[in-house]
Amino acid sequence: MTYAQVVDALKSALPTKTWTQDKGIIEPYLREWRGRWQGVTSILLLPTSTADVVIAVKICATHKTPIAIQGGNTGLVGGQMPQGEILLSTVRLNKIRDKSADNLHMICEAGVTLQTVQEAAGEMGLKFPLSLASEGSCTIGGNLSTNAGGVHVVKYGTARQLVFGVEAVLADGRIYDGLNPLRKDNTGYDLSQLLMGAEGTLGIITAASVKLFPQPKDNIRVMAAVESPAKALRLLNMVRGGNRLCMFELIPRLGMDYVTQMPDHKDPFADKYPWYVLLEWEFNGSESPQEFAENILEAAAENGLVLDAVIANSQAQSAALLALRENLSAAQKPIGTTIKHDISVPIAKVPSFIARANKAVLRHTPNCRPLPFGHLGDGNIHYNIGQPETMQPEAFMALEPEINDIVYDIVDSLGGSISAEHGIGILKKQQLSRRASPAKLQMMRQIKTALDPDGILNPRVLL
Repeated sequence: MTYAQVVDALKSALPTKTWTQDKGIIEPYLREWRGRWQGVTSILLLPTSTADVVIAVKICATHKTPIAIQGGNTGLVGGQMPQGEILLSTVRLNKIRDKSADNLHMICEAGVTLQTVQEAAGEMGLKFPLSLASEGSCTIGGNLSTNAGGVHVVKYGTARQLVFGVEAVLADGRIYDGLNPLRKDNTGYDLSQLLMGAEGTLGIITAASVKLFPQPKDNIRVMAAVESPAKALRLLNMVRGGNRLCMFELIPRLGMDYVTQMPDHKDPFADKYPWYVLLEWEFNGSESPQEFAENILEAAAENGLVLDAVIANSQAQSAALLALRENLSAAQKPIGTTIKHDISVPIAKVPSFIARANKAVLRHTPNCRPLPFGHLGDGNIHYNIGQPETMQPEAFMALEPEINDIVYDIVDSLGGSISAEHGIGILKKQQLSRRASPAKLQMMRQIKTALDPDGILNPRVLL
């Protein structure tokens, strides 16, 4: 059967509302928000149930026709962009099937946005702690397929640690059901964990049973000015005891300069400082958050760790501090082209990574603009490098392979990872094949072959 005949078979077998060939409707699904990739497909599938996904996959499996899977289209490594494959978007799998305050769980479909899950948990008096800048548009299926991280990993862990299990349609159309919200289940391999972080290459996640947490009685957010990443690390060691710390984000002065040029984003300090840390603590006891923050910041200042600090004294001020961190990526768009890295190293080695990487990339490309920021609390740094003001974007992007090697060589030397939370996609798969151990790559390929022998699921992604 030809590709066109497969498309016709899908149109005949699926409800009319679950597919389109209208170019105007499809076009937004083919744009990556940074403009690095442009997708191509002749048909967009928009299933509204797991049964719809099964029908589509069985037809494609029978005729060995590849499928590209897309969630909220917020990915940063190109894995969601089709290049001729059938495009299947999970955005209309958007129902919350079940929830229980007693069992602290919610079963939601893959297309439910992260913000919707957070709000539904809040209505139950509970919390779903995964938090990302794109939470209004990213979806649970995509979060789990890439094992998203976000700002609360320091306390709650990554996406895979916030889930009991998933439901997924496998490459032959069978349904794997791992939605039972059991806290203990030792009946063999944890197949849900295998599907999470697999970037859609082993199965299409259609639903998840997520873990909810008691809502903390109180919280407080602080921005502290510090002299260096090394001082920020010492501050982290000082403030993370007692299971209160849920956020510890590092921001350089250059990032603050960029983000405060955006409308409604103001520098909370009268003076300029080299580095900043955004902290948040959660409280469940009777202690005063304000008093706690004041005491610990005073001690930190006495120890030479904090130069200045702002304690949020209202919800509006708290949201304004978080917005400075969350909009760092968007704030870089006006400066021109940026070469981006999403790396992790052991927490203790973050200052060394930043110092070595800054020195190395500036030696390679004088006047480029390194901007390291992000999750110091878990060792994940977003290492972005802006083009020199005197260099054309095309000339700078031509240096990307060389700059990537410089950065990733330093990451490797520190025992780190070239992808902390964005995944591999198509952007980093050559780097993965070069840098991962042969045993790891062989195991990954064997698993892929076992679960998707014809390679129809996201065939250009990861491997």
